[in-house]
Parts: sequence; C-alpha cells; structure tokens
Amino acid sequence: MFKNCTVKYYKNPRTNENASVIVTYPSNENGISKALSIPIDEDNTDYQNILAWVADGNTIEEAD
Repeated sequence: MFKNCTVKYYKNPRTNENASVIVTYPSNENGISKALSIPIDEDNTDYQNILAWVADGNTIEEAD
C-alpha cells in the first residue's frame, strides 16, 4: 500500500506533538508526486491502514 512512499510524522509547531502522518508517493512519469496528510485518529481508515503497515514491520519516520 505504501511501497516506495515516504511515511513521516508531522509535528504541530505550537504543541510540538505529532499531529498527523504525511505520506508522500513517488513521482509519476511527469515528475508529479502526491502527498496526503493523515490525522492521528484511530477512527480514520487511512490511519488504520498506516497502523497495519507498521504492524507488518514498517516504521514511520520521525518529524523534522
């Protein structure tokens, strides 16, 4: 699902806490890439997919 993607936390600059996960997909043949900001919310199906991906042994990169 996230093959060749960058999956990285985003920190809220006011609270310095992880607020979402940014998934950046590889560039297409035109050099355009897509990025999604997925809130850290266990009811969110996209976040559930990230948790399943992590359970499979993958790691979310720390925020900058």
